[in-house]
Amino acid sequence: MELDLDESSLAIGRIERALSRIEKALSERANPAPAPAANDQSALKAEVAAVIGELDRLIAEAKNG
Repeated sequence: MELDLDESSLAIGRIERALSRIEKALSERANPAPAPAANDQSALKAEVAAVIGELDRLIAEAKNG
């Protein structure tokens, strides 16, 4: 299965949005505030996992296509 340009653009868009959410969450943590809730940490971990998954998929497709 070859990754086409549209799919690549969509994947890059998802990565950019996820990285933006991660950046926002990390900047909120940097401000002196109460400790983040466990569900906030889980959400951040899920965002990081999603970015890694998208990057892995793009890399695999690039190697195969």
